[in-house]
Parts: sequence; structure tokens; C-alpha cells
Amino acid sequence: MSYKTAQIRLVSSHPEVYEPCDDSFALVDALLSDRKHLLEHKPVLCMEGLWKWLCYYFFDTLLGDDANGAQFIATDINPHAITVTRETMEAHGVHAELINTNIMSGLESRLAGSVDLLVVNPPYVPTPEDEVGREGIASAWAGGENGRSVIDKILPVADKLLSERGWLYMVTLTANNPSQICRQMMKKGYASRIVVQRSTEEESLHIIKFWRDIDLEVDANNGVMNSEPVSPGILHSVRSQIQRLLFWGGSDINAGTN
Repeated sequence: MSYKTAQIRLVSSHPEVYEPCDDSFALVDALLSDRKHLLEHKPVLCMEGLWKWLCYYFFDTLLGDDANGAQFIATDINPHAITVTRETMEAHGVHAELINTNIMSGLESRLAGSVDLLVVNPPYVPTPEDEVGREGIASAWAGGENGRSVIDKILPVADKLLSERGWLYMVTLTANNPSQICRQMMKKGYASRIVVQRSTEEESLHIIKFWRDIDLEVDANNGVMNSEPVSPGILHSVRSQIQRLLFWGGSDINAGTN
């Protein structure tokens, strides 16, 4: 089996802006591996939150002439990241609306229920809580206790932003307890699967894809699925859960229909 690898051309940089690293490339490779489904999905409004210039450029490369007039919005809390992104995009002839904001704050009402594709590489590194939200480059990785402080704020915002057919791709770390994140999203009616798993010398990364499953019924008290009625959608969700269980046991899961 052959795999594509992201090819990145750096144009602009700043000492207070996080350079592309293993997590960046893993996320881009996850989108590449899912490119066929993305093209079939035909997202109209694409949004990238809490990352840097890398994905802004890549969105255009990924969809290319098949973007069909899709609009792109990119956000970051670091103003230097916005500048670097703008300069890099201009050099590549790529356009997106750039917004300097924290966790997509202020956009929930404006974009509620309209985002078809949301990609997030959040600050996920476990750090002391007082490091979360600091200015400068630390904002790119400081995730607080278990690396979940920012992630747990992003999930409800993502739920508000995503359209009925919206997809969310998120970078997580083993320390973030990805299985718990999936259970939280399952309670909101989202199925999920692991698109890419990648281990480095320093961390074990999981790129998770979430999508709404209207047939997914969840017991809000214990997070288990209601077994009746057993529809194709439920079977699909059950398959997704089995894939996750296999993954948490150490299997490399790259299969799935979404």
C-alpha cells in the first residue's frame, strides 16, 4: 500500500510562531488520506482553528480546482501567526479570511451550523494551568492538566459551528485520553474514527475524525448506545466504536466509510 506524504514549503516565519512539526504533518497526512471523501463531501465553508499557516495553504492544495468555490476561514490567538499566515498565503496565491481570536470566540453566532469542515490542532501538551492562554509561542502547545483545558473548550464550540453534514478533524495525544473525548462527542451525537495514528520519540498522536450520526442514540448518563432500533446508521456507529476499541488496544485503524 502506498502512502502520500505532505510536502510543505515554508515562506514566512517568526520566533513566536510554532513551526510545522510531527503533529502538523500528521494532520496534513490525515487530510490527504481522506482526500477522496473530502472531494465527495464538497464542503462549502471550511474553517481551521488554533493552528498556523500550514493548513491554510494546504486546504487549497488539498481541494485544488475541486474546491467548487469553497470559502476558508482561519483563526489563531497569536497575532504573529496571523501575520505569518497572511504572508505565506500571499506567496502561494491562496486566500482565506484570517481572524485573530481565542478558540474561535465570537464566531459561534455568526457561523452557527454552517461549517462543513473544521480542522483543529489544539494546544494539547500537559502543562501547568497558568501556562494556558499565554501570549506568544507557548499558546501553541500549553494545554493545562492532561492537555485538555483548551480541547474541552473547543468541543462545545465545534458542536455549535458544525453543519448537519459537518466534519471535524482534531489532533490529540495519548495523555489527552482520546477515548474519553470520543465518548463526550458520542453523547452529542457524533460518530468517530481514527484517521492517522503516529508515534514519535516524544509523543503518540491520534488524528480523529468526527461526524454527526443522526441514528446515534446515546444514554446521556453512561454514554452507551441504545440498541433499538438497529438501523444501518447504528450498525455504522457500532463499527466505529469497535474500531476505536481495537485502536485503544494497539491496532492501527485506517479503515472506515467516512
